[in-house]
Amino acid sequence: MKNQVVEATTGLFSHGPRPLEHTLDHAPDPGLLGPDSVSWRVIGDAAAFVGGIRALIVQTAHPEVVAGVEQHSRYRSDPLGRLTRTSFYVTETTYGAMPEVERAVEMVRSAHRPVTGRSERGRPYSAAKPELAAWVHNVLTESFLAAYQAYGPSPLTPCDADAFVEEQTRIGALLGADPLPATADDLRSWVADHPALDTTNDLGHAIDFLRDPPLSLPVKVGYRPLFQAAVATLPDRLSHIVGLSPSRGAGEIGRVATNTLRWALGSSPSWHVSLVRSGAPVPDGLFRQPLPAAAEALVAGRA
Repeated sequence: MKNQVVEATTGLFSHGPRPLEHTLDHAPDPGLLGPDSVSWRVIGDAAAFVGGIRALIVQTAHPEVVAGVEQHSRYRSDPLGRLTRTSFYVTETTYGAMPEVERAVEMVRSAHRPVTGRSERGRPYSAAKPELAAWVHNVLTESFLAAYQAYGPSPLTPCDADAFVEEQTRIGALLGADPLPATADDLRSWVADHPALDTTNDLGHAIDFLRDPPLSLPVKVGYRPLFQAAVATLPDRLSHIVGLSPSRGAGEIGRVATNTLRWALGSSPSWHVSLVRSGAPVPDGLFRQPLPAAAEALVAGRA
């Protein structure tokens, strides 16, 4: 069963470039956030799967952002490609050496420059505008935090939650996003009470897709409890706007699903290889998947 979970999950993220493919070339670069950051711990946990789904749900609540997705994205024809590219960006900006961070940010900024148009409610949009970049970035940060607090091994302390948000503002600043709330409470309020949010047909189309994406049956069986786990963390206003409410027991089922992923996958192999690259100690018991041969050789050489 464990091998099946690993294969099904990792297969979702194999439809595009591989993150950190040459990260060991930059040893001992600690990257933008570094091995002592809260971000490495949060993004490296299985709860990040729930956080990623939650971010996609919440991002649809901004009419100009969802219009850009509907009018410019290929997510319907290439859903796993989009998922892989998003995962690539999060992984490289979180764990990458500085050249990898800068490359990932520039790739996103280049992709956003031509994304312009007019939303369903008649407002012009540009994905390169600081306020729209802020919605996408801040929702991603807030969703990873909400998922970790609900389904992580143990909730972060208020101090660590604030540290996570502050660390993520460094990535947002490279993207040109503005504003960037710097504490967990401020970020939570900024997202939940954002004045630009509204229900649109574009939102409905995106939510229908997220509710039932075109995945193979075994993968879909694993996706559904994670989707419901994400819905269970939505505040009331956002739940109302996106038209979703959790099924009975969604939170508890989400904890079981996340614990199963944690048992099968361990913590992120990207976290593991980045610890090796930076020369930091590797905690016992966190990682299940084998290191690449080059990383094993680096560890042996240091020993």
